[in-house]
Amino acid sequence: MRKRLYESELKELQARLVDMQAWVQQTGARIVVIFEGRDAAGKGSTIKRVSEYLNPRVTRVVALPTPSERDKTRWYFQRYVPHLPAAGEIVLMDRSWYNRAGVEHVMGYCTNEQYHRFLHQAPIFERMLVEDGIILLKYWFSVSDVEQEARFRSRAEDPMRRWKLSPNDVLSITRWEDYSRAKDTMFVHTDIPEAPWFEVDSDDKRRSRINMIAHLLSQVPYELVERTDIQVPPRPESGGYVRPPRDWTTHVPDHAAEVEARHAALRSAEHG
Repeated sequence: MRKRLYESELKELQARLVDMQAWVQQTGARIVVIFEGRDAAGKGSTIKRVSEYLNPRVTRVVALPTPSERDKTRWYFQRYVPHLPAAGEIVLMDRSWYNRAGVEHVMGYCTNEQYHRFLHQAPIFERMLVEDGIILLKYWFSVSDVEQEARFRSRAEDPMRRWKLSPNDVLSITRWEDYSRAKDTMFVHTDIPEAPWFEVDSDDKRRSRINMIAHLLSQVPYELVERTDIQVPPRPESGGYVRPPRDWTTHVPDHAAEVEARHAALRSAEHG
């Protein structure tokens, strides 16, 4: 998708997300959006675009770390329950309880008993959420093996994004078919009418973000909320306040001035 067209459509969709958030606040709606998919499928970058202009007090991104030893002794869904939204909140889950059906199962981090118990309990758990009034949306980001490998290599060569590449990510290349089977089985058990899976083709990141956000907006029955017109008052006249001398406080050094000076010196040398 061409960059200029993508950026134009993205801004329009993000404006609609702000409208949706206002409706959520006013009505007390609760929304959970689950982002799942293979490593490097584009989940994180899409979450970034969804949340970019939203109020972080209303829209939270949940990305839980590896479970602690205590977490491992609790009911599996228990560690996720505290992160569910209260009235007027949106939760974006960067991976979710579906870790158990994917990486935990494929990499042997859970037992077969725990895995099959999850496949049985997940639909029950999700029906309970929906019955209680939560809008639950589940997105699977699908990326081809060729594109995934290309993104891994790009991350490995980019010092700013190398942190996004873990040993488990690299192993997913060698376990491609295992992950494919796990995803297929997960869909069979958890693609339920109350909370279906929506698959996002994500080889083209720009197109996948546009498609996902547009679909999200179509699934939430929001309406435009009339907003209070806020007037900025005129600044009152000074009452005699005098600011203390600047040398009474410690200031951050003017690094920007140093950069400008170096840049000016380089330009002068080039043209001199």
